[in-house]
Amino acid sequence: MRHTVTMSQSNDAFSSAPSTPVLPTDASPVRRGLRVVIIGGGPGGYEAALVAAQLGAQVQLVEARGLGGSAVLTDVVPSKTLIATAEWLVTTEQAHSLGITVGQGEQAVRVNLGTVNARVRALAAEQSHDLTARMLHKGIEVVYGRAALGGLDANGERTIHIPGAAGDREMELKADVVLLATGARPRTLADAAPDGRRILTWTQLYDLNQAPEHLIVVGSGVTGAEFAGAYLSLGSRVTLVSSRDRVLPTVDADAAVLVESAFQRRGMEVLGGTRAVAARLIDQGTDHEGVEVVLSDGRTVRGSHCLMAVGAVPATAGLGLEEAGVELTESGHVRVDRVSRTTAYRVYAAGDCTGVLPLASVAAMQGQIAMRHALGDAVAPLETETVAQAVFTLPEIASVGLGQAQAEAVGLDAVTTTVPLFRNPRAKMQGVTEGFVKLTSERRSGVVLGGVVVAESASEQIFSITLAVTQRLSVEQVMNAFSVYPSVSGTVSEAARQLHVR
Repeated sequence: MRHTVTMSQSNDAFSSAPSTPVLPTDASPVRRGLRVVIIGGGPGGYEAALVAAQLGAQVQLVEARGLGGSAVLTDVVPSKTLIATAEWLVTTEQAHSLGITVGQGEQAVRVNLGTVNARVRALAAEQSHDLTARMLHKGIEVVYGRAALGGLDANGERTIHIPGAAGDREMELKADVVLLATGARPRTLADAAPDGRRILTWTQLYDLNQAPEHLIVVGSGVTGAEFAGAYLSLGSRVTLVSSRDRVLPTVDADAAVLVESAFQRRGMEVLGGTRAVAARLIDQGTDHEGVEVVLSDGRTVRGSHCLMAVGAVPATAGLGLEEAGVELTESGHVRVDRVSRTTAYRVYAAGDCTGVLPLASVAAMQGQIAMRHALGDAVAPLETETVAQAVFTLPEIASVGLGQAQAEAVGLDAVTTTVPLFRNPRAKMQGVTEGFVKLTSERRSGVVLGGVVVAESASEQIFSITLAVTQRLSVEQVMNAFSVYPSVSGTVSEAARQLHVR
């Protein structure tokens, strides 16, 4: 049932938070007091709400399921929690190489997936609750329901319709500014319809109480590779179906090859160069149900479960967007410019519904930029060239900026070096034998253009390179900054030294 939550008093959970920054004065160009309605409570939505409230707007945030959206409830938070559990298991398995014995026999470390998934769901719910509390603390009204855009009146005020449910009357909100942050949902195939039991999307994995005996993962992009690696570590037999010749076709080729080799060495079967055209339930005898996946080359693969990880589609249908003048792309994404404006008057959009980059960090930045622009604050347009990305496989892959081929494609004279981690003393101490740091710079100036890290903690290691790319530091500046000895991050310094040529 739809209901609203409003601010009634200060929330003790945030009583120790820093004081609100000083807002611009009424004489400033910031438009205070405008009514802002945000549709969607994911990172693009809740970050936009916080900025709008800080700038003095009256903010209402409309969300159908819970604060945090897919990122918190069914995507980033739960998936990375599951992967963190899998990483712990891999570390335990590798302990013997460091002289540590953990129990005896094959059952020395066991996984209770029901308990794991219960913790995953609890953490997602806790994060969503914390976000709701933060909205209330900032005076943001949260409205639970599904919204659609209405028309404009003569004063430029737009109506937002929220259909009633279970006998409720339709609710109408009035807005001077609207932000769309409706996200995306898993793409499905007509002949492989998810049933929530055996044929699954990534949003349905967290209801499993036992690890699949044999999981067939269809799709070798980021989502497919991450879950394939996680369930392999959790004890499932895994077959990964890739339509390309290698897994992770959009990331650095050297990094993808290393991860695929790690998958296969640990027992994963990778079927490359073929697509899944159908998935259906089969009876494997004695009340043992399974799944059969039909491939485009005529082969079939049988397993206990199938994860369909074949991309996502924007959640833009049924919102009245085109009727309101919001232009969509052929794929159904909302077309936006670099300050998140759509083609409709005072309607902005952020996050996966825009198709810019399917990352929570980008969604959050788009939402912040949108509100600052809409409310008259100073703002810099979105720069996707400096966005750091990570793939949470084992090992992880993190990257930022341009590689050598990309740099040369835009006319830059670039040079690249790759330093393997097995030379790093800290990596040796930890028993790490694979991974690398790759750094690319402009040949004459030495300015760092981009980098790739493949390591167990690549998502943490990439930040120093991101700073270098964002601030246009030279390799000389990077190499002259102290790194702790011993540390894995010292390999970044070594790569910079190798690129430093007078």
